[in-house]
Amino acid sequence: MSSLNVELVAADRKVWSGEASMVRARTQEGEIGIMPGHTPLLGVLIVGDVVISGAEGGESRSAHIDGGFLSVDHDTVTIVAETVETTQA
Repeated sequence: MSSLNVELVAADRKVWSGEASMVRARTQEGEIGIMPGHTPLLGVLIVGDVVISGAEGGESRSAHIDGGFLSVDHDTVTIVAETVETTQA
């Protein structure tokens, strides 16, 4: 089964990177779910939670962000936010 390569970055540091089966976030257009094979996308994120579901039964992660950007290209998801506070998923 394929997975996503995910990077979660705050303005001042890399918060987390690793593999995931799915990423959920809130964009200006509404909530979005990204899975392997998703079409390329550039979205503007709003204040809210980002949930990263672990690959192959791995641990899920959640973070509260103060807006930012989400980029999807070739099963790579990059999330860049001004501030990131990690929480329990």
